[in-house]
Amino acid sequence: MSTPSVSPSAVPSSATPPVAIIMGSTSDWPTMEHAAMILDELGIAYEATVISAHRTPQRLYDFSTAAAERGFKVVIAGAGGAAHLPGMCASMTRLPVLGVPVESKALSGMDSLLSIAQMPGGVPVGTLAIGKSGAKNAGLLAAAMLATSDDRLAARLDDWRARQTDSIGTDPRG
Repeated sequence: MSTPSVSPSAVPSSATPPVAIIMGSTSDWPTMEHAAMILDELGIAYEATVISAHRTPQRLYDFSTAAAERGFKVVIAGAGGAAHLPGMCASMTRLPVLGVPVESKALSGMDSLLSIAQMPGGVPVGTLAIGKSGAKNAGLLAAAMLATSDDRLAARLDDWRARQTDSIGTDPRG
C-alpha cells in the first residue's frame, strides 16, 4: 500500500501542480490513490497530502486560504465518517472542491456521503460516489475541468475515454 506523496509526473518543486488531493487520514489513501492514478495516466501533476478537518484545523485553514494563490486549480478532498474536510475546504477557497466520500466501517460510507452532499446553499462541493469509483471519477472530473482550457489535455482525455470504450466487448460470455 502506497502513501500520499507528490506525483512522479509532478512539475518542478518551484511550481504548484494544478490539482491538490487532500484527505483526512493516511488510511484514506487506498481510496484516494485511485484519483492519483487517473491523474498520472492523463499526465496531470498533483500534490497529495493529509489534512484533517478535526485534528489539524490550522493546517486545513492554511491550505484552503492559500490554495488559489499557490496556483492550484482544483481540489479533490476525500474524507470518511463525519467527512467535514471537503466542505470546510470549500468554505475557505474559491477553487472547485470535489468531495470523495471514503467508505467508513460504521455506516459503509453513507455517513461520509451525506456529510459531503448536504452542504448549505452557497458553499458548493461537487460530491462523487463512495469509495474507489468516486475517487476515480474525481480524477476524471478534475481532468475535464482542466481540459476546458488545455487542448492537449482535452485530447489525452478523449483518447482515455476512447480506450475505455474500446475495452468493453459486446459478447456477454466474455
